[in-house]
Amino acid sequence: MFSKLRNIDNAFNHIRLFSFLLILACVLISGFSIIKSYQAINVAQDRIYILAGGKALEAFASGRKDNIPVEARDHVRTFHQFFFTLDPDDKVIQTNISKALYLGDQSVKAQYDNLKEGGYYTNLISANISQEIAVDSVALDMDQYPYRFRCYAIQKLIRATSTVTRNLITEGTLRNVSRSDNNPHGFLIERWEIITNRDTTLQNVRP
Repeated sequence: MFSKLRNIDNAFNHIRLFSFLLILACVLISGFSIIKSYQAINVAQDRIYILAGGKALEAFASGRKDNIPVEARDHVRTFHQFFFTLDPDDKVIQTNISKALYLGDQSVKAQYDNLKEGGYYTNLISANISQEIAVDSVALDMDQYPYRFRCYAIQKLIRATSTVTRNLITEGTLRNVSRSDNNPHGFLIERWEIITNRDTTLQNVRP
């Protein structure tokens, strides 16, 4: 009688131990599966497929910190393209300058106001002068924040009879701001100033 009771008790203990181990194994397997699922989702989200020429090309997303120098240089280039690429048309000038003002602070507005008060834009229109710019390079100092930059560019003033080439150097700082449609890079140019803007060559156009 007592032997049967002991056997039943031992069997119950074995079943309880087995059940505990089974539950523990299920919990571990479930946790492992959940972790792997999250990792797989994160990997999938980092993959971007671009359709080019009928072929799906895989690209990889990366964090902003990996692209700060690239985005900062492009922000500076974009700003200078808007601010200095002008045609003898008041609407074109206003459109480009308005886009440039979204990318900089009051120092940019002050430079624009000085040029406007000096009749610079009026002269472009009256003399039918087109203005173009080609940014050679943008030097960045990423060791301190706000990030300092210096932009080296070539500016051209194109008239019907001649083309004047100018050496343009500007500098300022970049501060992080929220991204928007008007400021997709999420930077704001501050303390911007023109260091050099002098004529280098004059090319006459043959009649």
